[in-house]
Amino acid sequence: MKVKAAVAYTKSSQLQICDVELADPKESEVLVKIAGCGVCHADLAALDQHIPVSLPAVLGHEGSGIVESVGSHVKTIRPGDRVVLCAYSCGKCEACVTGRPSCCEIMDDVNFGGVYADGTKRLRDRDGRELSAFFSQSSFSTYVIADERNTVRVDSDVDIALLGPLGCGVQTGAGAVLNRLKPSPGDSIAIFGCGSVGLSAVMAAKLSNCSPIIGIDIVPSRLSMALELGATFVINAKDTDNIAEKIRSITGNGADYSLETTSALITDALYCLKRGGVAVTVSAIGDTPTGIRLRDALMDTSRSLIGLQQGFSVPKIFIPKLVDFYTRGLFPFDKLIKFYNLDEINNAFEDSRSGFTIKPIIKF
Repeated sequence: MKVKAAVAYTKSSQLQICDVELADPKESEVLVKIAGCGVCHADLAALDQHIPVSLPAVLGHEGSGIVESVGSHVKTIRPGDRVVLCAYSCGKCEACVTGRPSCCEIMDDVNFGGVYADGTKRLRDRDGRELSAFFSQSSFSTYVIADERNTVRVDSDVDIALLGPLGCGVQTGAGAVLNRLKPSPGDSIAIFGCGSVGLSAVMAAKLSNCSPIIGIDIVPSRLSMALELGATFVINAKDTDNIAEKIRSITGNGADYSLETTSALITDALYCLKRGGVAVTVSAIGDTPTGIRLRDALMDTSRSLIGLQQGFSVPKIFIPKLVDFYTRGLFPFDKLIKFYNLDEINNAFEDSRSGFTIKPIIKF
């Protein structure tokens, strides 16, 4: 079928809105009419080839919409269902069958490899060129093919166009807190970076009754948003010489937990912790973070450093839970959102890159 999509043809280029050909869904797949798709920093990283997705490609991996049709083997999704799309996991490896799909053995190969799980692509441009897939959905498109595995039904009547970011950025931040750290009431947490991932973590920390909740960023408007969403202290990293020491002064002897989302502050995220504290990073921190001395950062203090993808969640359970929190007024992630039309997608990318908009959503 003919669909309209935003195509990335070359590195760091403007996306082109094109008519492209979408294949029919296969046995385990669903055809979804997209209502909205969030712009995530992973999309920017793929466009700039920090994530080496083969170009040309249709990006977009925070899609949400209405199911149009399903393949013959699909059992849990029906036409008319309202769905959020997320990362693909195989459902067969040890990690998947033990409830850890974010650790799926083929997670990177499929979601970043430009193909679906069967090794094929689903989109062609008007010249017949195959277009690489992204996260087994490519949701900067009016219609997409996804697998039953990465399609999550939501029963709420909340505007479905709003819910796409729950599939990646929002569940990454919230899940880091609720699924991996699991703080007790009164535990302290420092959250480095107040973009959509960090602010989702702030809301999750408030849900967990953490205290204090410390937000760190360099953008004053984001620090103000952190306070509005539940942070009890904020630190402007640009104006603070020793962030870790500042956090230790706020908490008394160091934070119980920290979450690093920026890739630039992992050293502070470790050194701000008390003995036995736990740091989680969801960013690309590089091979040798500056200033980390493993003995005093980890061994002598019994601290832990954990890498995490996709909020350590089971999306078919966790995403509906986040929707429920939202409908009960406990998780107001809509405050992060600004909608853009498809023909404004390059503006949305630039506003995300600059930090002007915390979480753009392309609304179809």
